[in-house]
Amino acid sequence: MAYWLMKSEPSEVSIDDLQARKVVPWFGVRNYQARNFMRDAMQLGDLAFFYHSSCAEPGIAGICEVCAAAHADDTQFDPASPYFDAKATPDRPRWLCVDVKFVEKTRLLPIAALRQQPALAGMQILQRGNRLSITPVSADEWQAIMELLK
Repeated sequence: MAYWLMKSEPSEVSIDDLQARKVVPWFGVRNYQARNFMRDAMQLGDLAFFYHSSCAEPGIAGICEVCAAAHADDTQFDPASPYFDAKATPDRPRWLCVDVKFVEKTRLLPIAALRQQPALAGMQILQRGNRLSITPVSADEWQAIMELLK
């Protein structure tokens, strides 16, 4: 099993939305590296921290589990979607998503609290210039964060 951190703007999909809907496709990813993580590395059963971004207090808000392998992100085909891609076709999709299911809502663990932990100094989300919406989390980082959430 691998671990991940997946960022979502709460105005788009929040941990509360995931809890209510049970399963959501992780749509709207338009970065090739993040897409490739979903396509090449994410497996059924992998766990991820659900991270609220671009909001008043960014941070980890819960845990989700990958429950469907990478498949075409339907938003790329919808001209009314902000994620529309005119170069994508159903026969040749450019963008993928995985489905995630709700595992647990946690107390909000702000990014400032993550930055204070020496054990998390190498965590990708904390690196200068990192803007990826999906990043890998090591087993040690996962455990350190789980301890903080207790």
